[in-house]
Amino acid sequence: MTILLEGKGIRKNFKTGTVETEVLKGIDFQVLQGEFIVVLGQSGSGKTTLLNIIGGMTQASAGELYYQGQPLHEAKEGELTLYRRKEVGFVFQHYNLMPNLTAYENVKLASEIAVHPLVIEEVLADVGLEDLKDHFPSQLSGGQQQRVAIARAIVKKPSLLLCDEPTGALDIQTGIQVLNALQTLNQNYHMTILIITHNGEIAKMANRVFFLKDGIMDHITVNVHPLAPEELTW
Repeated sequence: MTILLEGKGIRKNFKTGTVETEVLKGIDFQVLQGEFIVVLGQSGSGKTTLLNIIGGMTQASAGELYYQGQPLHEAKEGELTLYRRKEVGFVFQHYNLMPNLTAYENVKLASEIAVHPLVIEEVLADVGLEDLKDHFPSQLSGGQQQRVAIARAIVKKPSLLLCDEPTGALDIQTGIQVLNALQTLNQNYHMTILIITHNGEIAKMANRVFFLKDGIMDHITVNVHPLAPEELTW
């Protein structure tokens, strides 16, 4: 399989006044095209920092990061902006929808800046919202709003979808609906998906699990038989 992402010795330091904290301490990893990966770790393990570096929102203090063989660690800000726009979709715990726009219009807003967007109606159908496209966020449940946010992220047809605690604010039944939507996108579009979470149960549906601990890659496991979202309990 093709290597989509590769990190070598990724380090990240943050400085507050005279105090410098090393959040990532030399992480190595590879992500293959079409993989479903969960990055698992407790608060403070460095998983959000790693996600931000992979997504081009911040750069590592040291190390090398390659996307399809291209050195992102050498990229200028304009190149990173283009990378985020064309290649990466983001889904966060908080939905950040425009309250005065319908579900369809929220997704359409993202499609307008895409180079080769997907068909909005098809994307909404993939996340199970084809019948709610004319509803405003205030008329939707938390899980439905999160699925609009997912549709918005993937309508621009990114190669890589990065999800930061996408079920963190949801109950289990609603969370399973969201995870089903992500699994559908992974299977239908061969989209590479990385989810960061502290919820170990979600890791059971991944192809591989990256375990972060205190800023290092503690270990990586392979799920020979990933579970379906309906089989998860938490």
